Amino acid sequence: MKSLDKLILKAIYISNLDPSKSFLRYLQEKYQLDTSFFESRIRGLVDLGLIGKINHERYKLNSLGRETMKVVLVGGVFDILHPGHISTLKAAKLHGDILVVVIATETTATKIKKNRVIFHNENLRREMVSSLNFVDMALIGKEGTLFDTVEHVKPDIIALGYDQSHTEKFIAENCKKRNINVRILRLNTPIPNMKSSELKRDLGDSFYNI
Repeated sequence: MKSLDKLILKAIYISNLDPSKSFLRYLQEKYQLDTSFFESRIRGLVDLGLIGKINHERYKLNSLGRETMKVVLVGGVFDILHPGHISTLKAAKLHGDILVVVIATETTATKIKKNRVIFHNENLRREMVSSLNFVDMALIGKEGTLFDTVEHVKPDIIALGYDQSHTEKFIAENCKKRNINVRILRLNTPIPNMKSSELKRDLGDSFYNI
C-alpha cells in the first residue's frame, strides 16, 4: 500500500476516535499539506472499498481498511514526561502503524496508586504527550474501567510498561470477556531507567513549590 494511502487511513481512524477534529484537518496539521493533495486518493480508497463516506466531510474505515493497519495502545499517567517514557513509547510504536496513548484521569490514577501526587491535570498531560511526533493520538481515558477505553480504541496490541501493575493475564482475560481480540505484550525496562515517582520526590516538590 502507498504511504499516502496509509496516512489517509490513519487520519480517518484517528478522527473516528475523536470526531471533534476532521481527518483532513489532522492531515493538514500533522503533515502541513493542503487538502487538495489528498482528494484523488480519497476517491480511490472509496472505490477500493477501504473507506466509506459518512457525509461530505467525514469518512469511516471499512473492515478491509482497518485490517491494513496495526494499532498499538499504551496507557499511563505521564505526569512528568521523562526519557523513560520516551523510550517506552518509541518501543511500543515499533510494534504497529498507529500509536494511541491513553492518559489516565486523576480519579483513575489515584485509584491504581493511593496517595499519588499529580502535578498536571489530564488535559495538560494529554497535550504534553500529543506533542511527541511519534505519538499518533493521545486521548483521555474513560472514567469507568481500562476496558471501556480499550473497547473504544479497539487496538490490535496493548503494550504494557515494564513497571505497570496490571498483569498480561489480567488484561487478556478481561478483553476476552468483552470479545476484544488483542495481543498483550510487556515492554522491556527503558534506558535510562527512570520513574516519575522518583523524579517527583527528588525534584518535583521543590520545583512546583517555587
